Amino acid sequence: MITINPLEVEGMHFTAIRVELPKTNLLMISNEVGYIMCAALDVDVLNEKLKDRNVIAGRAVGVRTIDDLLNAPLEKITDASRAYGWEEGMIGKDALLKIS
Repeated sequence: MITINPLEVEGMHFTAIRVELPKTNLLMISNEVGYIMCAALDVDVLNEKLKDRNVIAGRAVGVRTIDDLLNAPLEKITDASRAYGWEEGMIGKDALLKIS
């Protein structure tokens, strides 16, 4: 099942997406600038093979819900995300607010 819901974070609007897969869930929160996602995100591919796209994205590990994703530290981010003040270890919600 795929669930797509609007999500408000401190007055800013995002889209929360959950894809239920066997034994795991794919989770992401996005807006028109960038997104954060569960560990299924391959940041290295975005930084190396798709570098010219300047994708703003970050990955959190060990999350099971959208709320977990909002509150988890980002374990890895794309190089392009640094231009928005993102850093590894920052909480997902804080990263999202920097791109709103």
